[in-house]
Amino acid sequence: QLQLVESGGGLVQPGGSLSVSCAASGRTFSSYAMGWFRQAPGKERVFVAAIGRNGGSTKYTDSVKGRFTISRDNAQNTVYLQMNSLKPEDTAVYYCAARWGPVVTSEGGLYAYWGQGTQVTVSS
Repeated sequence: QLQLVESGGGLVQPGGSLSVSCAASGRTFSSYAMGWFRQAPGKERVFVAAIGRNGGSTKYTDSVKGRFTISRDNAQNTVYLQMNSLKPEDTAVYYCAARWGPVVTSEGGLYAYWGQGTQVTVSS
Protein backbone atom coordinates (compact mmCIF):
# COMPACT_ATOMS: atom_id res chain seq x y z
CA GLN A 1 0.00 0.00 0.00
CA LEU A 2 1.24 3.45 -0.88
CA GLN A 3 -0.31 6.76 0.19
CA LEU A 4 0.39 9.90 -1.79
CA VAL A 5 -0.05 13.49 -0.63
CA GLU A 6 0.45 16.43 -3.00
CA SER A 7 1.37 19.93 -1.91
CA GLY A 8 2.61 23.21 -3.33
CA GLY A 9 -0.26 24.26 -5.53
CA GLY A 10 -1.50 27.83 -5.66
CA LEU A 11 -2.12 30.91 -7.76
CA VAL A 12 0.58 32.15 -10.14
CA GLN A 13 0.65 34.72 -12.90
CA PRO A 14 1.15 33.72 -16.55
CA GLY A 15 4.83 33.27 -17.25
CA GLY A 16 5.54 32.44 -13.64
CA SER A 17 6.86 29.30 -12.00
CA LEU A 18 5.54 26.88 -9.42
CA SER A 19 6.72 23.60 -7.97
CA VAL A 20 4.40 20.90 -6.68
CA SER A 21 5.49 17.95 -4.57
CA CYS A 22 4.11 14.53 -3.80
CA ALA A 23 5.15 12.76 -0.62
CA ALA A 24 4.72 9.00 -0.45
CA SER A 25 4.34 6.78 2.57
CA GLY A 26 5.91 3.37 2.79
CA ARG A 27 9.43 2.02 2.48
CA THR A 28 9.20 0.81 -1.13
CA PHE A 29 8.88 4.16 -2.89
CA SER A 30 11.90 3.40 -5.06
CA SER A 31 10.06 0.38 -6.50
CA TYR A 32 7.44 2.61 -8.13
CA ALA A 33 7.42 4.61 -11.31
CA MET A 34 5.67 7.92 -10.66
CA GLY A 35 3.48 10.13 -12.76
CA TRP A 36 1.79 13.50 -12.71
CA PHE A 37 -1.64 14.00 -14.24
CA ARG A 38 -3.95 17.01 -14.33
CA GLN A 39 -7.65 17.68 -14.67
CA ALA A 40 -9.01 21.01 -15.81
CA PRO A 41 -12.60 22.02 -15.01
CA GLY A 42 -15.04 20.12 -17.17
CA LYS A 43 -12.33 18.01 -18.76
CA GLU A 44 -10.92 14.54 -18.34
CA ARG A 45 -7.78 13.85 -16.35
CA VAL A 46 -4.75 13.76 -18.65
CA PHE A 47 -1.13 12.77 -18.44
CA VAL A 48 1.53 15.40 -17.75
CA ALA A 49 4.82 13.67 -16.91
CA ALA A 50 6.28 10.44 -15.57
CA ILE A 51 9.58 9.26 -14.15
CA GLY A 52 11.21 5.89 -13.67
CA ARG A 53 12.15 4.29 -10.40
CA ASN A 54 15.69 5.69 -10.28
CA GLY A 55 14.90 8.92 -12.11
CA GLY A 56 16.84 7.94 -15.20
CA SER A 57 13.85 7.81 -17.51
CA THR A 58 11.27 10.55 -17.99
CA LYS A 59 8.30 11.15 -20.25
CA TYR A 60 6.30 14.31 -20.93
CA THR A 61 3.20 15.28 -22.79
CA ASP A 62 4.05 17.54 -25.73
CA SER A 63 2.37 20.64 -24.31
CA VAL A 64 4.73 20.81 -21.31
CA LYS A 65 8.03 19.76 -22.88
CA GLY A 66 10.70 22.34 -22.23
CA ARG A 67 8.60 24.01 -19.51
CA PHE A 68 8.00 21.29 -16.89
CA THR A 69 10.54 19.04 -15.19
CA ILE A 70 9.73 15.94 -13.20
CA SER A 71 12.23 14.68 -10.63
CA ARG A 72 12.33 12.47 -7.58
CA ASP A 73 14.24 12.00 -4.36
CA ASN A 74 13.97 8.40 -3.24
CA ALA A 75 15.63 9.16 0.09
CA GLN A 76 12.82 11.60 0.83
CA ASN A 77 10.05 9.48 -0.78
CA THR A 78 9.08 12.51 -2.84
CA VAL A 79 8.42 13.30 -6.48
CA TYR A 80 8.42 16.85 -7.79
CA LEU A 81 7.04 18.73 -10.75
CA GLN A 82 8.77 22.03 -11.50
CA MET A 83 6.59 24.16 -13.75
CA ASN A 84 8.01 27.16 -15.58
CA SER A 85 6.59 29.57 -18.15
CA LEU A 86 3.11 28.74 -16.91
CA LYS A 87 0.11 29.46 -19.11
CA PRO A 88 -3.58 29.88 -18.22
CA GLU A 89 -4.25 26.55 -19.93
CA ASP A 90 -2.06 24.86 -17.30
CA THR A 91 -4.77 25.61 -14.74
CA ALA A 92 -5.95 22.32 -13.29
CA VAL A 93 -5.92 20.03 -10.30
CA TYR A 94 -2.62 18.18 -10.40
CA TYR A 95 -2.49 14.58 -9.21
CA CYS A 96 0.48 12.35 -8.59
CA ALA A 97 0.23 8.62 -9.17
CA ALA A 98 2.34 5.54 -8.55
CA ARG A 99 2.81 2.36 -10.55
CA TRP A 100 4.86 -0.56 -9.24
CA GLY A 101 7.67 -1.57 -11.56
CA PRO A 102 10.08 -0.03 -14.05
CA VAL A 103 7.75 0.97 -16.88
CA VAL A 104 7.28 4.70 -17.44
CA THR A 105 3.86 5.17 -18.97
CA SER A 106 1.33 7.88 -19.76
CA GLU A 107 -1.58 5.48 -19.31
CA GLY A 108 -3.47 6.57 -16.21
CA GLY A 109 -5.25 3.24 -15.94
CA LEU A 110 -1.93 1.53 -15.24
CA TYR A 111 -1.30 3.52 -12.07
CA ALA A 112 -2.59 1.88 -8.89
CA TYR A 113 -2.19 4.68 -6.37
CA TRP A 114 -3.33 8.28 -6.57
CA GLY A 115 -3.09 11.36 -4.41
CA GLN A 116 -5.95 13.72 -3.62
CA GLY A 117 -4.69 16.46 -5.92
CA THR A 118 -3.51 20.04 -5.56
CA GLN A 119 -4.97 23.05 -7.36
CA VAL A 120 -2.78 25.09 -9.69
CA THR A 121 -4.29 28.29 -11.06
CA VAL A 122 -2.53 30.42 -13.64
CA SER A 123 -4.18 33.80 -13.89
CA SER A 124 -3.41 37.49 -13.85
